[in-house]
Amino acid sequence: MKKHLKRLPAPRTWKLARKEFVWTYKPRPGPHPAEQSLPIAMVLRDMLRSADNAREAERVIFSRSVLVDGRVVTDPKFPVGFMDVVTIAPTKEHYRMLLDRRGKLALVPVDAAEAGWKLCRVQGKTTVRGGQFQIHLHDGRNLLLAKNEYTPGTTLKVSVPSQKVAGTLPLAEGNVALLIGGQHAGELAHVSRVERTRNPRANVIHFREGFSTILDYVFIVGTETPEIRVPEAQAV
Repeated sequence: MKKHLKRLPAPRTWKLARKEFVWTYKPRPGPHPAEQSLPIAMVLRDMLRSADNAREAERVIFSRSVLVDGRVVTDPKFPVGFMDVVTIAPTKEHYRMLLDRRGKLALVPVDAAEAGWKLCRVQGKTTVRGGQFQIHLHDGRNLLLAKNEYTPGTTLKVSVPSQKVAGTLPLAEGNVALLIGGQHAGELAHVSRVERTRNPRANVIHFREGFSTILDYVFIVGTETPEIRVPEAQAV
């Protein structure tokens, strides 16, 4: 596996000047895929403009001044993915990683109270020893629960870094979804109905706005209005 990445073949979700320089950071294997994450050094240098170059960004990271989801990060290539909360400790600034209307990764400023939790989508679940249920979330987290409560597609409001479930947003009619893939990536839409397939094809979600997409591209973010701040003002 190559440890280097040129700017031209970098993921299209990155806001990157592709012809200004040749090389860029390659995200370390971690909780998010490369298409849905950005190395923390690039977040400081290219998005927040907290550093003028890579060396300054790495010095900030090595000083243990940057937290992701409430935990200190010291690896410049650590991937900051969708819904992750970035905290700059010296300035007490908090940001949430989301998608804008162009499907590009973007940071949204949040206050300290909102930085204490994040939304995580249930990707799957398994039964483990002792009769407990293990819930697999989109950011690589695994939660052990005594009851079989949540189905894939449900969004959990998780406190960070304690990982306690503070709320639930089911995949149900009328709820607001943020699309994370396809032609409508970055848009908000209301769920109209869920079409469950009984074959290898993906489940299809239909929206009141007149289009549909597969379940993997749907991330529930609220009931009537989004519980998070979006990069651009959108009518819902």
